[in-house]
Amino acid sequence: MGQLFCVTWRNSVRTILFRHGLAWEREEWKGNERDRPLTNKGVTRVRQAGKGLLAMDALPTHLFSSPLRRAQETADLLQRLFRPKPTLQLCEALQPAAPPKELLGLLRPLPATSLVLCVGHEPHLSRLAGLLLFGRSGAGLSLKKAGACSIEIDGTVRPGSGTLVWWLTAAQLRALG
Repeated sequence: MGQLFCVTWRNSVRTILFRHGLAWEREEWKGNERDRPLTNKGVTRVRQAGKGLLAMDALPTHLFSSPLRRAQETADLLQRLFRPKPTLQLCEALQPAAPPKELLGLLRPLPATSLVLCVGHEPHLSRLAGLLLFGRSGAGLSLKKAGACSIEIDGTVRPGSGTLVWWLTAAQLRALG
């Protein structure tokens, strides 16, 4: 498929915020909320969306995931698609209740040529996107399940330092793959 987006990367940290795939409904799941897994349909759609990332040559150097099971399963599925495989790191800063600013501390020390794939939850990821793009969370953005956005952070990682590269639904990612 070749290069889909013509973007010249500067010396910057690039982030892809990826929402976990379709999980069991809360009402249907009898176990602990932290352990709620992906459905079979969720697994299939995450794999397809991941192939969309590959089609855009989005090859992460780092892979961060929320420790909740549905996010970990999503991150595991994505990790298997990439060569070389990025190391998966579980991050408390990607839990749904974590303040979005916490993740900025993990991004700051990374090399300027990093591509970081962060797998998490809504509304946490859209709050993080709002913080990176506009300097404040809660900017009316949202990611659908297995959807993603890419934000380039030029210079120091801080609120408002990001530039939106793309924002795609799961269906758009699947179509690319």
